[in-house]
Amino acid sequence: MEEKKLDINSIIGFVLIAAIMVYMFWQNQPTPEELEAQEKAKQEQVEAQKKTEEAQNSKLTIAADYPVGSNVDSLQQIALNNKLGAFAYSAINGSEGETVVESDLLALKFNNKGGALSEVRLKAFVDFRDDPIYLIKDNNAAFNINFGTTDNRILNTRDLPFIPSVTKNGNTTVVSMKLKVSDNQYLEYRYDIKDGDYMMDFTIRSQGLSNVINGSQAIDLNWEHTGYRHAKSISYENRYTELLYEHEDGKDSYLGQRDDEEAVNDVTWIAYKQHFFSSILLTDSAFKTVNVASKNLVEDDVVDTVYTKKFVSKIPLELKGGELNYNMNWYYGPSEFKTLNAYNRNLDEIVPLGWGIFGWINRYVFMPLFGFLGGLMPYGIAIVVMTILVKICLSFVQYKQFLSQAKMKILKPELDAIREKHKDNKMKAQQETMALQTKAGASPLSGCLPALIQLPVFYALFQFFPSAFDLRQESFLWAEDLSSYDTVANLPFNIPFYGDHVSLFPLLASIAIFFYMRLTTGQNVQAAPQQEGMPDMGKMMKYMMYFSPIMMLFFFNNYASGLSLYYFISNLISIGIILVIKNYILDEDKIHAQIQENKKKPKKQNKFQARMQEMMEQAEKQKQAQQKRKR
Repeated sequence: MEEKKLDINSIIGFVLIAAIMVYMFWQNQPTPEELEAQEKAKQEQVEAQKKTEEAQNSKLTIAADYPVGSNVDSLQQIALNNKLGAFAYSAINGSEGETVVESDLLALKFNNKGGALSEVRLKAFVDFRDDPIYLIKDNNAAFNINFGTTDNRILNTRDLPFIPSVTKNGNTTVVSMKLKVSDNQYLEYRYDIKDGDYMMDFTIRSQGLSNVINGSQAIDLNWEHTGYRHAKSISYENRYTELLYEHEDGKDSYLGQRDDEEAVNDVTWIAYKQHFFSSILLTDSAFKTVNVASKNLVEDDVVDTVYTKKFVSKIPLELKGGELNYNMNWYYGPSEFKTLNAYNRNLDEIVPLGWGIFGWINRYVFMPLFGFLGGLMPYGIAIVVMTILVKICLSFVQYKQFLSQAKMKILKPELDAIREKHKDNKMKAQQETMALQTKAGASPLSGCLPALIQLPVFYALFQFFPSAFDLRQESFLWAEDLSSYDTVANLPFNIPFYGDHVSLFPLLASIAIFFYMRLTTGQNVQAAPQQEGMPDMGKMMKYMMYFSPIMMLFFFNNYASGLSLYYFISNLISIGIILVIKNYILDEDKIHAQIQENKKKPKKQNKFQARMQEMMEQAEKQKQAQQKRKR
């Protein structure tokens, strides 16, 4: 038999056929746009099939509980009745989505599911990144009423469909969110939003629900809020973020910075304060008992950089005549003293001006003064001018303090001689020391009292600057925002308690404090007598001279640059005042001569000095009597 072989012509034919087929396949392949359209069509077909199957399964499940022959299409109504009971009316007649309204100050969104605010934007402000300020966004807040029904259901308004309506009445926009049983039976949230006002009226009321809401079960209003970061330093912002409340007919209080919770009686407002912005719920009728809680969300300010704190309030509501009826208010706006104070509802207590005398100084001196200066000049210059005015007013105090130190310095040799003479009898040494100081008109207390007078002013200003809303995002020199820290250099690493940046104003303030303490410490060391058995005051003062500026540098590196600017200018002025007093006002020779004249004159003791003298003499007699018994 003849063997068959492939000749060259056959091979060429096969190659040509293969090439033609490859070319045809390549020519007929779909374009990328066609492939995308095909894939999208497939996905839509799958999703449609899935929804159809779910709907069929839902109907079959419902139909299984009902006699054969029932209208399956109408069983959706039955399903809603089973789930929502009387409130199925809202699900059938309402719609999902959001209701959007605006005033000149607020941009608001209401979720039709739940009827509460789902977004609050303050139109006049931006954060440190120039992004809009949102107090509510992306489910960081929740508002819910939990209640029982007469047909043994437990419902939460956050899960229920409300029917919205919006009406305009002059400069007021009214948003009504109704959870309906029928057209005349409903639970309503009503919001009255006014132009030019950060506070809106808020009403919770029910109509015709006395036979629907079970009054024998607890009705709880739950309000939760997680605060967004708005400032450059989240640790600094978080320090002034807190939950505050008014209770028991005008008392105000707050939860601490750490995780905390309390049960409070007769509450008239609750504020979730985020340093410069606040969310506040107010009520005309006091809530009898409220459970409030605060949780700190910033454990590491390098890692935890989105939220500051989470606040929770649980408020039991009461039926009146079988219905709910509460007239309340929402405030979403700046934590600004003059804005909050204008409502005359004690909301100014949200701004931490300090307690007692410190708050009075801020309220009646520094706030009006700073407001006046800020209206005439940039706020950075206003800080400098206010600091100068404060230091001029307190210059007489520094003069008295320096004069007392000068007198004690002049008397030091005589005081040391008295201690040496009576080194074995400390009581006698103290008696003669007091007598000499009284005759000379010099006393350590006369130097301490002026320093004590300055303390209320010092602490009041320490409270004032972090609370001054006007400083927010105001620039001065290299500082972009006087309410936050200034940055002149960024570090490639983080220093514990210091940060990852260098702020210049705290550095300048620390240098000024060092030179101020160097001037005053030298005077104090020379004036302070050294007592046997007591710590070396000179060494302690020298340690403080170095320790205080370092502490200032670390402590204020993340604080508001406006506060550091104040301390820098304040210490510069103090240095100048001391140099003027020392070189041009006080003459130690004249002071010494005056002391010698005072020593010649009979000096009458005041009641305090006489009492101290009497106590020391009695103690000396008791000591001598004890020594005699031992012998």
